[in-house]
Amino acid sequence: MLLCTTINGEYMEVEVNPDLRLVDFLRDQLGLTGTKIGCRRGECGACTVIFNGKAVTSCLIPVMRAHGAVIETIEGLMGENEKLHPLQEEFINRGAIQCGFCTPGMIMSAKALLDENPDPSVDEVREALGGNICRCTGYKKIQEAVLGAAERIRKGE
Repeated sequence: MLLCTTINGEYMEVEVNPDLRLVDFLRDQLGLTGTKIGCRRGECGACTVIFNGKAVTSCLIPVMRAHGAVIETIEGLMGENEKLHPLQEEFINRGAIQCGFCTPGMIMSAKALLDENPDPSVDEVREALGGNICRCTGYKKIQEAVLGAAERIRKGE
């Protein structure tokens, strides 16, 4: 079937197997392997992408639901001249990354929050990241990274 969608700002028309899940399409057909596969049940958040402005677990989305959608993956966050997004920089600077497996999903959940609310409270950050599991860092440094990125974004950095 023909899928017409926009991914990381690029409109595309692609033949897809309608039985695929969005995560498999992104990884296997487009090579966007920053979207991780964890549980395949929508419970771990490793496969989180932004789908029409909302953070979603891509392992639960049939690829054909992406027809006409606007999707952002971790690969789409890099700015001009390959500059890291403030979220990516803050995760690095604050030590919010250890094994890194959960990081893309965490960052995408955080970006969806900051796109909607550039000045979140700690509780709002916790709620936005509630669907993302991290087994290495704990959540304190991750929350600090999101709040630090929010401050930088508000300042226009």
